[in-house]
Amino acid sequence: MVDTVIVETDTAPVSAVSWPAIIAGGFVAAAFTLLLLALGAGLGFSVVSPWSGMPDISTAKAATVAGIYMAVTAVMASALGGYITGRLRTRWPQAPVNEVYFRDTAHGLLAWAFATVLGAALLASAATIVSGGVAAGASQDPAAAATRLTAPLLDHLFRPDYRALTEGTGQRAAGVFAGGRDLAADREAAARILLGFRDSTRVEIAGEDRQYLAQMVAARTGLTPEEAQRRVAAVEADARAAADTARRIGMHLSFWLVASMFLGALAASLAATEGGAARDGRS
Repeated sequence: MVDTVIVETDTAPVSAVSWPAIIAGGFVAAAFTLLLLALGAGLGFSVVSPWSGMPDISTAKAATVAGIYMAVTAVMASALGGYITGRLRTRWPQAPVNEVYFRDTAHGLLAWAFATVLGAALLASAATIVSGGVAAGASQDPAAAATRLTAPLLDHLFRPDYRALTEGTGQRAAGVFAGGRDLAADREAAARILLGFRDSTRVEIAGEDRQYLAQMVAARTGLTPEEAQRRVAAVEADARAAADTARRIGMHLSFWLVASMFLGALAASLAATEGGAARDGRS
């Protein structure tokens, strides 16, 4: 009698997706992104000074510089994460070269996607905490929150003319101050008008609101009605300019964010192919 021994020569199938390598590369990319963003914040503080006499950096230039740095950060961090993913992924001995190249590229893209989703989740959690605190403070005192948002404009609007207050119109202004409505109530009312104007599609303050603001300014500051009208018009122009500047900065940063995400995905994919080639000894 002859015993027959059967030897299995087929190896177990290897998964086409190496998730441990993808997760490791994604974490490396996310951590390196945080490091570069912290470095960028430090560099920004080093070139911006609160003292007068320093070179003026316009908001458009600042947004452009921030966008370029964001794109460079995305490329560097994604390339590092993609390369780590390519080096750590499992070997596919039975796969053809073209399939290996595709899998390496896909691994880099998946590592970039994991890092992006991880960063978005962390930022969303932080934003939820911050917005929750802001909402709680606003719900406790909505008028005070609105006043803080427009404090510089309100300071300009209600800046008193002390010369007029101490001369001919001083008695009239003092009588208004002694009335039942205090300055804080007028500032809150003016803040609501300015916030409503900035947050709506109107290009200017309504006529009744402008006349009401001019009356408050004239009563509180000692200015003549004509001077109060001019001050309201100046504050309205400042509010319109601030809203337009914020819109343009947001638009530029959005474009740069999209560009940096595309560049990051491309860098991660290419770096993963290089790392995979080095892993298999093909480079």
